[in-house]
Amino acid sequence: MLTLLNYVEFFVLVALGLVALGIQVWALSDCLRTSASDFERVYKRTKTFWMALTGGAVFFGVLYIIGPLMTLTVPSIGMGLILSLAGVTAAGVYLADVRPVLVEVRGRGKGQQNRGTSW
Repeated sequence: MLTLLNYVEFFVLVALGLVALGIQVWALSDCLRTSASDFERVYKRTKTFWMALTGGAVFFGVLYIIGPLMTLTVPSIGMGLILSLAGVTAAGVYLADVRPVLVEVRGRGKGQQNRGTSW
């Protein structure tokens, strides 16, 4: 029988897992929309590398969410949580390091002129 504390822990861990899954899906969808030549232009590995990394992140994020929702038990702090944290970290690296450079390259490639400095 679950106590009130177990219910709170369940909902907090599932909510955090859903937030992590959202970040992972965002990184994967951005990677899917970006062309392979853009990755080569900015020297940030290859599209295949980032697709595998963000795709694996989404896979482990889904596994972390499905387990507790199917059994309605509190997610354990075990391998599922560690893999989900590793996945959200990889997605965060993509979003914080690779995506801004890709957005800049995509912006220049769509006919936007380089405005220079704000002087």
